[in-house]
Amino acid sequence: MTPTPIAPAWRRFAAIVYDVLAVIAIVMVVGLLAQMATGGRLFDEHGRMLTWWYQPLQGVVVGAYFLLSWMRGGQTLGMRPWRIRVTDAEGAPVDWKRGLVRLVVAALPLALVLVYPLTSLKAALWAPVIGWLVLLLPAWIDRRRRAIHDIVAGTEIRRLPT
Repeated sequence: MTPTPIAPAWRRFAAIVYDVLAVIAIVMVVGLLAQMATGGRLFDEHGRMLTWWYQPLQGVVVGAYFLLSWMRGGQTLGMRPWRIRVTDAEGAPVDWKRGLVRLVVAALPLALVLVYPLTSLKAALWAPVIGWLVLLLPAWIDRRRRAIHDIVAGTEIRRLPT
């Protein structure tokens, strides 16, 4: 099997824009279901979370979306219109180990939200965005257009044959 060509970085970034919309929809649906399950009592009158499971559930569902998409055809919803997919270095589908490593490394910038007690909410919300930009920066300069999570997981973004 001859691997398909490496996708240009701009296609990856275009797919990310689409995937952000998919993640927003997933978060909204999980939020709605959690609201229904708790009778609308996820937070108290001071804005404190009453349910310990709500945020971990959001993370698991969003993570499952990415992991299952990469393992089943190598494409998220955002990757489909741009005709790209995640593969290993030989062009084969991603197995669960590579997919999980890729997911964990790609999700690491979310931990930067924990700077909130040390800084402002605005800075805490921008910190993961800056972290993701740092993770994605090598895709512009690496000859195989890999981001840091691709390098660590041994994955690549390839164009689909036309």
